[in-house]
Amino acid sequence: MTDTFSKEKRSEIMRSVKSKGNKSTELKLIEIFKKNNLTGWRRNYPLFGKPDFVFPKLKIVVFADGCFWHGHNCRNTTPSDNSKYWTIKIEKNKKRDKLVTKTLKNKGWTVIRIWECEIKKNKYQRKINKLKKAMREIK
Repeated sequence: MTDTFSKEKRSEIMRSVKSKGNKSTELKLIEIFKKNNLTGWRRNYPLFGKPDFVFPKLKIVVFADGCFWHGHNCRNTTPSDNSKYWTIKIEKNKKRDKLVTKTLKNKGWTVIRIWECEIKKNKYQRKINKLKKAMREIK
């Protein structure tokens, strides 16, 4: 099916769509936190990089990164339509992620990034254990 908008108009529309967070991934992570008795986290905490979860008393942030949007190597796919745009977009996201991680670490925060595929495939336990360990060390 052909697009009803011109290429320029479609790009304008897509640029205007702003992420509100991957709700299903974040909700699954909340379940994981509860299952592992992890408490004290906050969402929508006003911090550079907009972490998905912040443990403010412990200075720990957790990002639930979508594999496509953040360029995880589990996908290795780029849409065939407008591939140059998507390649540039994902590379910018990766650069921003590195800047956010570096900035937060320099300010004394522990940064944990959990990939969407790790959550879906139940391969997150190593990172949850890292979070638990960081919490024990700080308390």
